Amino acid sequence: MKILVIGGGGREHVLVWKIAQSPLVETLYCAPGNPGIAALAECVHIQADEIDALLDFALAEKIDLTVVGPEVPLTLGIVDRFQAAGLEIFGPSQAAAQLEGSKGFSKDLMAKYGIPTAAYRTFTDRDQAHAYIRAQGAPIVVKADGLAAGKGVIVAMTVEQALAAVDDILLDKVFGAAGSQVVIEEFMTGEEASFFVFTDGKNILPLASAQDHKRIFDNDEGPNTGGMGAYSPAPVVTETVTAEVIETIVKPTIAGMTAEGCPYRGILYVGLMIEDGKPKVVEYNARFGDPEAQPLLMRMKSDIVPVLQACARGDLAGVSLEWHEKAAVCVVMASGGYPGNFEKGLEISGLEAAEAVEDLMVFHAGTAFQDGKIVNQGGRVLGVTGLGRTVAEAIAKAYEGAALIRWRDVHYRKDIGQKALNR
Repeated sequence: MKILVIGGGGREHVLVWKIAQSPLVETLYCAPGNPGIAALAECVHIQADEIDALLDFALAEKIDLTVVGPEVPLTLGIVDRFQAAGLEIFGPSQAAAQLEGSKGFSKDLMAKYGIPTAAYRTFTDRDQAHAYIRAQGAPIVVKADGLAAGKGVIVAMTVEQALAAVDDILLDKVFGAAGSQVVIEEFMTGEEASFFVFTDGKNILPLASAQDHKRIFDNDEGPNTGGMGAYSPAPVVTETVTAEVIETIVKPTIAGMTAEGCPYRGILYVGLMIEDGKPKVVEYNARFGDPEAQPLLMRMKSDIVPVLQACARGDLAGVSLEWHEKAAVCVVMASGGYPGNFEKGLEISGLEAAEAVEDLMVFHAGTAFQDGKIVNQGGRVLGVTGLGRTVAEAIAKAYEGAALIRWRDVHYRKDIGQKALNR
């Protein structure tokens, strides 16, 4: 088989790493890829949002299966375009990708089909949004409706913070077109977790549990990011919670999407808030989470390629997954200043030393080649992912690897996985 993976981040590096292990794969491409991916696949210099060029490449190379990593090409309709050209592709259609692409759409779907989530209102008018916030009080959550690279959610602890967030989004357009409307939600308490299922639009195949760490600083302080680390399994997702998520959230979501005329195929990510064993939806994503994909796919024992094909073909019934008993922890190493401004082009040292550590993988997210050296190119630069018999062992392994890698102003959290240990 010839397989094309679209994207160039940490999620795509681990997808390429996992797909490359399949005996079904003859040739593996990644567009645009990154320096870490280049060791495993042929990198093609086409960006993830260049749909026409990607389609031309896939047709010319007779690609058997395309796997879409990031959300932007999904919301641009890449799946519809490839399917119309007779190509097999893993991911939801443009209509189905609205589940991530529009928070208003997803909240309306949850309300219509009785899926547990925070109470909310949607606004395009700044004054109406302000009046609602003043009436509700704080803490309260303000979200840009569209895609904002994981940064469009403001958890406001005061009314003033919430009002300022509305002005930033609706008036100052800090998130661009993603801020054409705002969703204002009640503040939920509890512990967050990430729940993933493969689906073909009818059948569902749950993955192992995982937990992400959204905030930039230790103890969940500072602004939200695309994710500063993750681990699997997540003890907060008990067997009882898993059963409840599937029955009250996943099944109604998949059935609801079909009823709305946009059946959902691919990987569905459900961001959960769990309080007293009761799960509610924080958000949906239409693709693998990054960094949750790194620990999850390192723990997956099964060949992933037949699962991806089954989802794409609408034929997931009877497919199962096997998992390694070991735990996995990913620590994200970020550029100093992220999620704000940061310096690019800084040489990274210690990669070879870290890659030599047993039971450790260094997944590239925001790196580039420059003058023969690997440098930082993005905010989240590397996902250092360790395996261990326990979460504690996996934490130690990940931090052993992170300690070997350096560049100027590198930043990473020191408490990834502590919530698991506290349980």
